[in-house]
Amino acid sequence: MATTSVFMVSGLAAVLVLTATLVQAQPEAAPPAPAGPLNITAILAKGGQYTSFIRLIRQTRVDEQVNSQLNNSYNGLTVFAPTDNAFAGLKAGTLNGLSQQQQIELVLYHVLPRYYSLTAFQTASNPVMTQASGKTGVWTLNVTASSDHQVNVSTGVVEAPINNAIYADFPLAVYSVEKVLLPYEIFGPKPPAAAPKPSTKKPSPAPEHAADGRAAPPPEGSSDSGASLKAREAGWGFIAGVALLGIAAGNLL
Repeated sequence: MATTSVFMVSGLAAVLVLTATLVQAQPEAAPPAPAGPLNITAILAKGGQYTSFIRLIRQTRVDEQVNSQLNNSYNGLTVFAPTDNAFAGLKAGTLNGLSQQQQIELVLYHVLPRYYSLTAFQTASNPVMTQASGKTGVWTLNVTASSDHQVNVSTGVVEAPINNAIYADFPLAVYSVEKVLLPYEIFGPKPPAAAPKPSTKKPSPAPEHAADGRAAPPPEGSSDSGASLKAREAGWGFIAGVALLGIAAGNLL
């Protein structure tokens, strides 16, 4: 009985020693790799249906601005990402008809200068500022929530529901929208052109002879006046000559 106990204790000791050896030999688990900087185009690319928006933000280089702000901002950013179907629904030539600066402002209009969760949208105060601006100041939009907690965004030109979140982790929220958000400042109705101002120049007075239908005489001292006088004198001389010839011919008869 004593011998069996000795063997059991010896065996248990051996197991403990082996276990301790294996634990010491096993390398420590590596700490999780630090997360890299946020990249808006990489996030959109994972969504799989934002090719047109990715192309536009790269052409305008707004992606560089957004990425810089994301990694150096305390307020975060919110991006509305129109789907490829949203861009396909635009009238032909809508984007090509914009200047380079207008294309930049169009993309910036889809970026809000702070992080909004869907819950925060339901209590947001309108108008909501965007990153776009112009001569009239910062361009804004309105966000409203319906009774069924559906959140809609309106620009004054188009209105679209805010769909699922592509990414929502502070400092960035990206929401899918099925319409391109057209800013009122670019696509709203243009004011009518101003009517031309009435002329303040007084009209020249009509010549006195024009009132009775007669042609006005040429100005005094003009060459036309002398020529007309000579012509009239020559005409009267010719008539007088013809009359004298007629009288002479009658006397001869």
